[in-house]
Amino acid sequence: MDSALLHFNSGVAHYRAGQHIRSRTSLLKSAQSSSLRVLSHYNLGLNAYAAGDIDDALNWFRRARDQDENTKIQKLAIIAISRLLAEKTAADPVLVRAEKRSEKKPITSFDLHGRVGFGSDNNVFRAPNLPYIDFSDPSLPLITPEAISGTFLPVDLRAKYSVNSFKWESFFGEYRLAGRYYPDKELDAANEFSHEIRFGSEFNRAEENRRTRIYSAFTIAQHGETYYDPDDGAPRTSAGALIDDRMNYVRFGPQLSLQTGFEGISLGLRIKGQLWNYEETDIVPEYDHEYFLLGGNLQFKFTPGSLLRLTVDKSSRRYSDRPSFDLNGRQLLTNSDLRYDYLEIGMLARQRITENMWFGFAYENTKRTDRFVGYNDYTRDSYGFEFHWSPGRRFDLEASGHYRIYDYPNALAFHNPAVGLKTLETADGDLMASYRMTKRLSLVLDLEYRETASTDARIAYDRIRYSIGVVWQQ
Repeated sequence: MDSALLHFNSGVAHYRAGQHIRSRTSLLKSAQSSSLRVLSHYNLGLNAYAAGDIDDALNWFRRARDQDENTKIQKLAIIAISRLLAEKTAADPVLVRAEKRSEKKPITSFDLHGRVGFGSDNNVFRAPNLPYIDFSDPSLPLITPEAISGTFLPVDLRAKYSVNSFKWESFFGEYRLAGRYYPDKELDAANEFSHEIRFGSEFNRAEENRRTRIYSAFTIAQHGETYYDPDDGAPRTSAGALIDDRMNYVRFGPQLSLQTGFEGISLGLRIKGQLWNYEETDIVPEYDHEYFLLGGNLQFKFTPGSLLRLTVDKSSRRYSDRPSFDLNGRQLLTNSDLRYDYLEIGMLARQRITENMWFGFAYENTKRTDRFVGYNDYTRDSYGFEFHWSPGRRFDLEASGHYRIYDYPNALAFHNPAVGLKTLETADGDLMASYRMTKRLSLVLDLEYRETASTDARIAYDRIRYSIGVVWQQ
């Protein structure tokens, strides 16, 4: 009286009698049997649908679909899923409202996103983690860096105003302020900020299973930071003159991206051109340069929960007032202007585990070519992962990490032939948790870790930053 077949027949009988709770209990017991598992899952879907729980029904039908033991049940499950999804779309009030909005799009719209918080930084100036001999100085001094910790205020503000003149196309203006500010006056040199303004248009057309998106914009941005010595955070000087504003710049230029897809396959194209204008310095060469990028991607969506994206990017940075290095590590004024060309090939794979959880892995290979004599050539391999989980309607958890290893065939540590070749490895990790307190207000906790190792001890450091803040979005 406790056989799987008896539980299955009892479940079917309860289902036909409209006793859905009893039917579910019996069918769950019969699903423990390997011979009745598939049939029980399918009937659990029928029972959940009859009880009015479409989401639970979809869950059981997907289980019946994702097995290879019974092709007949598999086909029936596929049909049931398609019908339930169509019914859910037609009945979902959220989707109904979205369709009405798409049909009657407002003439204008305004989006606002703001984030402020309070954080701690255990290595404000990225000080090297060990004492070292500075081989770039002929006197070979012993440097003992000091890692200085402090608190900071992260700020991120975005505002976007759109004019929806046409059915598929809108014109917009967008502003963003992002930065970190250290309230301690002794840490002023670590402050960083960026202002960015964009003007452009967006074309977004979605019909049935095909979607096309075209984005074009002209960007103007201003960036400010202090050029300091990581060993102690002091502003840098050259020949006794202060050059602490050397890293401030304004960049501007157009960009264009195209994305189109059909039945699980999408193709993307992106183009960008910018001028980077750094603060003028009469003592040392400036970082002014031109930046160009041409890239594309091909994406395959094999199932509703899995995708593979392949990317190729070709870019170039061409400096107008910065000489290249020769093979002895000397940056002579008679050398040609610096030019770096990059070729990057990448792959990203993502898999959804449940409706609220997914993860991904990424790999990128980048080759940089120094167009003078190849002193700063490198090959970089980057390995990354990402994870997202929403354990509840109000909670979100995101984690990501990257490990990058650089291979320099010619560059020298400290630009000194006596020290040997330069090596570089970096590891980054980020963990962010958010809790939505109200419809527009969220609480966010962010933890960042970075580790850099190199034979050039000046750039080897560890750093941990964490912050807590609030996000408001309209």
